[in-house]
Amino acid sequence: MEHRACDVPKYLVSLLFVLVLLFLFSLISNATPFFGASYTFIATAELVAIGFNLESFAIVVLVTALGATLAKIVIYAGARGLSRKLQNNKNVKLLGRWIRRRGFYIALFVTALIPILPLDDYVYIGAGANRAKLAPMLGVTLLAKLSKSAIEILLEFSGIVGIVFYTNRYLGLSRLDLSIALSGVFIVLGVAIYKLDWEKWINIVRGRSSTNVS
Repeated sequence: MEHRACDVPKYLVSLLFVLVLLFLFSLISNATPFFGASYTFIATAELVAIGFNLESFAIVVLVTALGATLAKIVIYAGARGLSRKLQNNKNVKLLGRWIRRRGFYIALFVTALIPILPLDDYVYIGAGANRAKLAPMLGVTLLAKLSKSAIEILLEFSGIVGIVFYTNRYLGLSRLDLSIALSGVFIVLGVAIYKLDWEKWINIVRGRSSTNVS
């Protein structure tokens, strides 16, 4: 009993250390536009290491979701500070018109929930440049990130998503290596998508859909 009692403080210290690291990793990886690092890969590995149970799962989900949500303040603030330059971008102007629509928060929730692709970064860049209200956006984003963290960690832990297993087995990549590799890919992809003329492509898609209907 004494040995177990002595082990409790050590466990709590190690748990706190892991939670701080996970919070910082999710914060930093989401504070850089288009970075796209999958913090849930790392969170799953740490969750396995400390022991998977309902309490630890809930805490890890909360910590990673909170870090990912608060990181959007950095993107919003940066875009707000560079609003004059960003307003020259057609996509930012398009986002400015979109922000005032009723379905904006639903779209924000969906983009924040979609795995891997950091689509919500575009929304926060547009919101910052157009000085949209930040508080309700953070509330919606937190709900989305809580759902995202819970779903992704459960899928990765259960082995349903086997990407980590296969990349480790055939390429020798760890969870961290895979996360960094994906980050590089999605930074390039994110910048490329940002430079596209979204309105032009939307009109093309609309034109094709209306042609098919007629």
